[in-house]
Amino acid sequence: MSSRPLLLVAAVAALLAAPVATASPTHAELDRAVDRVVSAGAPGVIALVRDGHRTVRAAGGLADRRSRRPLRPGDRFRVGSNTKTFVATVVLQLAGEGRLALEDTVERWLPGLVPGGGAITVRQLLNHTSGLPDYAPEDDDSFIRQVLADRRRKWTPQELVGIAMARPPLFAPGAAWAYSNTGYVLLGLIAEAASGRPLATELRRRIFAPLHLRGTTFATGPGIAGRHGHGYSRFGARRLYDITAVDQSWAGAAGAIVSRARDLARFQRALLGGRLLRRDLLAQMRTTVPVGGQGYGLGLIRTRLPCGTFWGHGGETLGYLSYADTRPRALRQVTIAVTADQSAFGRRTMRALDRLRALAYCG
Repeated sequence: MSSRPLLLVAAVAALLAAPVATASPTHAELDRAVDRVVSAGAPGVIALVRDGHRTVRAAGGLADRRSRRPLRPGDRFRVGSNTKTFVATVVLQLAGEGRLALEDTVERWLPGLVPGGGAITVRQLLNHTSGLPDYAPEDDDSFIRQVLADRRRKWTPQELVGIAMARPPLFAPGAAWAYSNTGYVLLGLIAEAASGRPLATELRRRIFAPLHLRGTTFATGPGIAGRHGHGYSRFGARRLYDITAVDQSWAGAAGAIVSRARDLARFQRALLGGRLLRRDLLAQMRTTVPVGGQGYGLGLIRTRLPCGTFWGHGGETLGYLSYADTRPRALRQVTIAVTADQSAFGRRTMRALDRLRALAYCG
């Protein structure tokens, strides 16, 4: 497995040299770029590029290597940390309704769960400035090995937080930035405490149902319902293997959503178009702290490219890698999903994926 977090903020350095966009790629261009990623070693790839009302979709490779079923553009996949934008939206909606405040402390909502929680705010959880350590840090794969040793095990959010709290804080709250899945597990618990309902219910009633995201669910079990791409990995092994059936309670509010390309694009279009949040709350969501050439807001990443500024997120989880971004003013939307995590990627695969992304974002 890659040394980077399994639920990651997607890197974009390869896109910085991309050309200034003119028009979206043709079907043939997108098909060729997707096929190159598959030829370079990816089991399957889905890509969607939307410019206004024009949408180009492509898929290549296999949804299931055993049955040889081909992957289709409408197939579902695990979105990893793209989940964070959905969870942040629910939290901001609750703030808009006066059920919580962004300056509320963790201790206010989850008393006794986090040492020093009286100094950590909801806002700091949202933008990763809490200083809380990750329960699955990039420099230690021991937790992921536990997950894979018992793939059907149910992990409670409190267990995940407890694993993280065994490590010292990374820094004082608000003093720096460090990506922390622990913070979003806590946000899921806070959303449940403030709403009085399970997070799955709040996601469904506030986002999935109103936007008719019929292929999107908060799926914390081991299976994926409906037609989907199987996820593949080489973590802990020499050969590629199917890692789809792993209970997703280990990811929870940090990364357990299953979706499809068109649903992610529809969600971002609604969010950035002001359909889900009041203008002032959306402005707060888009208020960022600098992170390696990007900006991280409240569950939303700003990426400035030569062809314009995109807002969105990225996600990597066991067996899957995805990118979802929108350039609001030009109405360009991009969703790319690969049915493998980066442990399965060689240099050729990454180069081909970078070329696909450059075409999709700025081609």
